[in-house]
Amino acid sequence: MSDTLDLTRRLVSIPSHEDEREAGDAVESWLRTETDAAVRRDDAGNVIARRGEGDASLALVGHHDVVPPADEQVDDGEYAVEERNGRLYGRGTADMKGSLAAAMVAFRDATIDSGTELVLASFAGEEQGGVGARAAIDAGFAPDYAVVGEGSTGYSAPGVTDVAVAHKGRRGSTLVARGEGAHASEPEAGENAVYRACDAVDVVRALDAPETTVLGQELRGSVAVTEIDGGTAWNVIPDRCEVTVDERTVPGERAALARTESVTGVEWVVDQDLPPMACDDADFATTVLDAARAVQDGTPERVAKPHATDAGWLAAAGTTCVVCGAAEPGEAHTAEESVAIDVLERCERLYRRVAESV
Repeated sequence: MSDTLDLTRRLVSIPSHEDEREAGDAVESWLRTETDAAVRRDDAGNVIARRGEGDASLALVGHHDVVPPADEQVDDGEYAVEERNGRLYGRGTADMKGSLAAAMVAFRDATIDSGTELVLASFAGEEQGGVGARAAIDAGFAPDYAVVGEGSTGYSAPGVTDVAVAHKGRRGSTLVARGEGAHASEPEAGENAVYRACDAVDVVRALDAPETTVLGQELRGSVAVTEIDGGTAWNVIPDRCEVTVDERTVPGERAALARTESVTGVEWVVDQDLPPMACDDADFATTVLDAARAVQDGTPERVAKPHATDAGWLAAAGTTCVVCGAAEPGEAHTAEESVAIDVLERCERLYRRVAESV
């Protein structure tokens, strides 16, 4: 059994959807035992290890938290891990303890230049909106370059591990429409908050979706109303109505949702804003793409991902990022979550090659 597969099995078996400390303990313990790196565990639960020093720094980035497992993914208090048909099944195999394990082994084994600092960062709270990444950034975490090990396999062709040079973000917001209640038999005596909300929805429907191009990859965002809640009884003019809006953002562009506040009585409230990512250095993207080509028979390409990762927070703070990892589209967060074992081992070689090239 390879070190990457063995470590993936160990990390995946540890529950980390409610309390990430045991998974963080395992990452920290392995790094302290297997490497001579300087290892630090911060108050947010992040594990950050550093090797070497120099003018350039490269981080291999993952996270050790997961979303809640399905019932069939739990066995006697631990997460079930099963190997069959060349794949490893279990909560977190794809998102993203598999790629984290590959990054840890690559971090240990890479031969780095004297002018390079190699960093391994395993963040907590990625599934809660990047809690760990934001805490690390606030505390000064600022590598020059980062490879974030979220999934990039199977985008250009089945089984091919591509290099994502951009991804969308998500801005979730609420339109709060306020009116004045009245008896429904005299609607003119009040101000109907549902009508005001509907006027605001019309504004949303007329907005253009944001779009941009990053290193040849086209990204088109979206904006959509997804929920509406208003009224208290069949015979009462509603004095409040709330509308949920889901916006998928792209680097540098946002939908003009502030226009909804032109409707009387409507307030636009941003609830969550996960940033998009754009790689700002074509040479670094090429370095990672060359490494991806060297470790597989397929022909990897630059691609864009549809959803947010911790790369968005890092890029916003000034780190040049790409996303490259073993997971395939549709695997994360499912009851049958799995990852191809040969792709895990491919990613370990890919990460090591990048570390030795920067």
